[in-house]
Amino acid sequence: VLYEVFRSVGVAEDQCLHLSIGTSLLVMVPTSLRSFHAHKKRGSIDREILRVLSVPVVIGVGCGIFAAKYSDPLAIKLVWVVCLTVLALRMFFARDHWRLGNEVPLGFGMRLYGVFVGCVSTLMSIGGGAFTSSMMTLYGRSLLQAVGTSSGVGPLIAIPGFLGFVWAGYDVPGLPFGSLGYVSLVGAAVVIPASVMTAPLGAKVAHGIPKRRLELIFAGSLGLISLRFFLSL
Repeated sequence: VLYEVFRSVGVAEDQCLHLSIGTSLLVMVPTSLRSFHAHKKRGSIDREILRVLSVPVVIGVGCGIFAAKYSDPLAIKLVWVVCLTVLALRMFFARDHWRLGNEVPLGFGMRLYGVFVGCVSTLMSIGGGAFTSSMMTLYGRSLLQAVGTSSGVGPLIAIPGFLGFVWAGYDVPGLPFGSLGYVSLVGAAVVIPASVMTAPLGAKVAHGIPKRRLELIFAGSLGLISLRFFLSL
């Protein structure tokens, strides 16, 4: 949504995506904290998985910030298209019997996965939930616990992520009024109040609808965004 708004008000094409990502990361700070609190109250957080992922995710965020600063917008769009398409297909064709194992591995491989989640999620301005929840369900965890645990990854990406995009764009000329680096304070001021109010509603809905319907809604949303950026290539 921010990408379309920035384009419509005349922000330069080579700045739109970076500005959208940085602003979204700032919006995610209060939203992800509110969402995490809501899921925590419902007891759907796996604290051990969250503990193992926390440091690697933050390291991955740092990698994503450097990649964004020195990457062409086209490269970031390609990341969006590929990752969102894979995630959408995985959710659409998901079957309950698909398993990588019965227990989530918490060793070195999981830490590497955390770095990947932090890096790609920063480039896509998402809270990491798509990757974390997919991984957990493939190891037999319920979708509700996967979504709840993933909500705890969100603040680990959003807080260092938005600060990093402030740094990445601090010396970029021609950014619109109210920008702090690649973060639009005006855009964030419009979106944050609505998103904070509706985050608990999202948690409530996730706990109140059938699993398969939640998967299809998720897959449809990811697919539409992927198609939008594919067409823009």
